Amino acid sequence: MSTILSVKSITKKFGNLIANDGISFDVKKGEVLALLGENGAGKTTLMNILFGHYTPNNGEIIFENSRVEFGNPSNAIKLGIGMVHQHFTLAENLTCIENVIIGEKSLYELFLPKKNAIQKILNLSQKFGLPIEPNKIVGDLSVSEKQRLEILKTLYKDCKLLILDEPTASLTPQETENLFITIKNMVKKGLSVILISHKLNEILSVSDRIVVLRNGKLVGNVKTKNAKKNDLARMIVGTNIQYPIREKINPGKEFLKVKSLSYSNPLNKHEIINNVDLTIKGGEILGIAGVAGNGQRLLTKLLTGHLNPKSGKVYVNEKEIRSFTPKNFMNQNIAYIPEDRNKEGLVGDMTVWENIMMTEIDQKKFSNSFGFINEQKCIQESKTICNKYDIRTQSIYQQARLLSGGNVQKLIIGKWLERNPNILVACQPSRGLDEGAIAFVQKLILSVKSRGNAVLLISEDLDELITLSDNISVIFKGKISKPLKNQNLNRLDIGLMMAGEGFNV
Repeated sequence: MSTILSVKSITKKFGNLIANDGISFDVKKGEVLALLGENGAGKTTLMNILFGHYTPNNGEIIFENSRVEFGNPSNAIKLGIGMVHQHFTLAENLTCIENVIIGEKSLYELFLPKKNAIQKILNLSQKFGLPIEPNKIVGDLSVSEKQRLEILKTLYKDCKLLILDEPTASLTPQETENLFITIKNMVKKGLSVILISHKLNEILSVSDRIVVLRNGKLVGNVKTKNAKKNDLARMIVGTNIQYPIREKINPGKEFLKVKSLSYSNPLNKHEIINNVDLTIKGGEILGIAGVAGNGQRLLTKLLTGHLNPKSGKVYVNEKEIRSFTPKNFMNQNIAYIPEDRNKEGLVGDMTVWENIMMTEIDQKKFSNSFGFINEQKCIQESKTICNKYDIRTQSIYQQARLLSGGNVQKLIIGKWLERNPNILVACQPSRGLDEGAIAFVQKLILSVKSRGNAVLLISEDLDELITLSDNISVIFKGKISKPLKNQNLNRLDIGLMMAGEGFNV
């Protein structure tokens, strides 16, 4: 195969930080190249260079045998490089075809007849196996349909090299399988793909070659057929990863019981919780599987006191909760790992130690005899927690927003686990983390179970749910299915339930 892209000795610095350090690799025509690495390894920076967001300090990029310099994404797009980001960039109130041609036409032309554009989209749709309805409103599309549309947007602009960033993050197993069929179909027809993902099993199933970055440097470039999962994990983190193993524990007393819980978002009629029942006992992890937007966010808010239910009851340790406030749920010894760790899990402009101590600051042991905060005791406790939970920070006095995603997550989990919660509500706890951080976070979640406490685990990652959960329920349009025992569960059956088929409440 001929080469479409050559990256030669690319170096990118941000002050004293070297994000990319002399990185070199090629991408062949009709090849799927997987890019792996820890958070902070330099993957995003490198892709931003390839897509024109950044310019390198040193090195060169050869695209189709010509040296190129991208000043902005539009230059990259004109040459034939497209990128589909993990978080979609679609206008929900416009149609599919309007989203495709936006930026190509003036606002006036956007609302004129689009016969030629529609025909081109339909031709691309048929050629690459990406079915779409051009005149359908984007807000009415499923997650997988939105992803197809994002890919079609790049193909419409005559894309030759497609960069996919975590493309399966919110897909069911069936949707993931269909996406991989599409990718393989695209490369057969000459398209080249760079795939960024932290899911090693998926990388091994769809890629042709794998490039691994660590600390800004290239540490691996192997053919997929010669690669093994454990070897890749070792390359990514620089050491062997000990993956967590769920132990069987006889369930204890009932820690959390939810009866007929309902809620509807007055601002979004599609966002509901509909007559939900669930029970979690001590020493048990209940996993909730589902595609994003089916009520997961509302459920976590209700079970942590951030929303008042329309109807239904919540019992903690067999006592009914009557006051739905975060403070009251905290007092019931319920811990919460939010879906958006940066917006909800910490205050970015506050220091690391202030974020760690935020939930403990009202305790007497951290106050002096006059009732004021004993900063020295707080700082010492923060240092202990940082060491215990491997929170890597330059200083506990630095702003929390400067931490990597993995370290932010360890900070959030660590400060809550120090309270030894009876119930842990964990929402997407390993989303966007690298392999080493995932293993560490999952061990921490299992430690709650091993103490005889209860965990409600909400995740779109089916591998994570199967690894950690004793029972798995599926959420679909605000309803929750009866729990399935995690014994030889069929992934595809769960995937069908996530799509609304065979759903049993």
